Amino acid sequence: MKALVADRVDAVKPAEEANAAGAAGGSDPGFFHREIEILGELLPAKISGRITQVVGMIAESHGLAAPIGAQCEIIGRRGNRITAEVVGFREENAIIVPYGDIRGVAAGDRIYFCGDVPRVKVSTDMIGRILSSSGQPIDERYSTPAERQNYRRGGAAALIPRGSRRMPIHGSSINPMHRRRIERPLPTGIRVIDSLFTVGRGQRLGIFSGSGVGKSTLLAMIARNAYAPVSVIALIGERGREVREFVERDLGPEGLRRSVLVVATSDEPALRRLQAAFIATAIAEFFRDLGLEVILLLDSITRVAMAQREIGLSAGEPPATRGYPPSVFAMLPKLLERSGPGVDGSITAFYSVLVEGDDIHDPVGDAVRGILDGHLWLSREMAGRSFFPAVDPLLSISRSMSDVAQPDHYEAARKAIFLISKYREVEDLLQLGAYTPGTDPKVDEAVQAMPAIEKLLRQDRLEVSSFEHTVHGLKESVRPKAKAVDKPVARVVAARLAGGKRP
Repeated sequence: MKALVADRVDAVKPAEEANAAGAAGGSDPGFFHREIEILGELLPAKISGRITQVVGMIAESHGLAAPIGAQCEIIGRRGNRITAEVVGFREENAIIVPYGDIRGVAAGDRIYFCGDVPRVKVSTDMIGRILSSSGQPIDERYSTPAERQNYRRGGAAALIPRGSRRMPIHGSSINPMHRRRIERPLPTGIRVIDSLFTVGRGQRLGIFSGSGVGKSTLLAMIARNAYAPVSVIALIGERGREVREFVERDLGPEGLRRSVLVVATSDEPALRRLQAAFIATAIAEFFRDLGLEVILLLDSITRVAMAQREIGLSAGEPPATRGYPPSVFAMLPKLLERSGPGVDGSITAFYSVLVEGDDIHDPVGDAVRGILDGHLWLSREMAGRSFFPAVDPLLSISRSMSDVAQPDHYEAARKAIFLISKYREVEDLLQLGAYTPGTDPKVDEAVQAMPAIEKLLRQDRLEVSSFEHTVHGLKESVRPKAKAVDKPVARVVAARLAGGKRP
């Protein structure tokens, strides 16, 4: 091998000298072409290094000349192979984070460079499948081509052109001047969203709350009720038992027919959980580039941030805001900005955000809220009163609603939120019986309208409401009601209008 390399290097030298002479007094493309051929023969030689240290979830290697983000493979002394990624450098050593269990890796093991651009193969055959954090199917159905073809005939995949493509996991966002404007609404089948916080096609919305308030349930309702040719759903850091419950109970067979699920459970390594979010986004980009309207649901972006925190702290980053290193806040916009409207299709994205201790100023929540186009805040107090979905209208907003809703719908939504705020101002007084009707006409109107507004906003988990029916119900609930008049007074007024006398 050494002799072969020496021969190739000797062959390159005359070509270099001739090429330099050509640059001085002329040019001969033949020499440059020959150099490319020689280098092409030399490139298959593997770049490798050796593991020097393993601490916690990371390893260090010496001699591996690979860039950050490069894919590597560790080969143990017993022949076991572990895929890993370069996440940083410490002096001359590369810091490696494995995709799998690091047990079995020892100092002196050989590590090989595999490629600097991680990619995932995406195809239309993924529709209706459940994938692992590496993009490989984990369901056991439709394993043969005939079964997949029969499944495609009955689902949304039958309407989508066949094709496949290797997509970069860490892709870049679209040129902002090439993005379409958000101008059309996306009905979700959920009345509180469609009435007060209408979502536009290509909008990005966050669902914020503490634990156990209903984020996953609301996402499941959106996945089941909101129609799009393709839905990409990423379950990051979920309990293992909840995956099958979501597929069979919440999503159902019809929802699965037009969906692609990417699953990374809580017991998987941090790099796998982080990778699952980027793979799901790459899959959504593939279908968007086909000109389709895609829905992306990611539960939850907080667990993605926690995975990045594990990696960053292990690599030696200093902890900043509440223990999160700077790489977390640099990663969030790179991930979230990839969704949204495209040149032809669009990605309408819903991200759940788990805030610590119901703190609205949670650092991850603050960063995500500043990137997205709106947010829904789920109230623990409303959930405690069995009010579902527990969306707090006074703490939620859709920044695209004014662009996609009709003027009368938008005004009715603003009025409903105003009446809810006026009612909450005197809610304690009403419960104590201390409020006197007639003190404030706006409060009186709010008290009169609240039963209809609450009836509109409450919705069962399996209930679906059409967009037109929801908007009509909203307008009726805020329409001023005629004041009730005592019967004797009504008779007097009627007699006077008729020209008669008072009875």
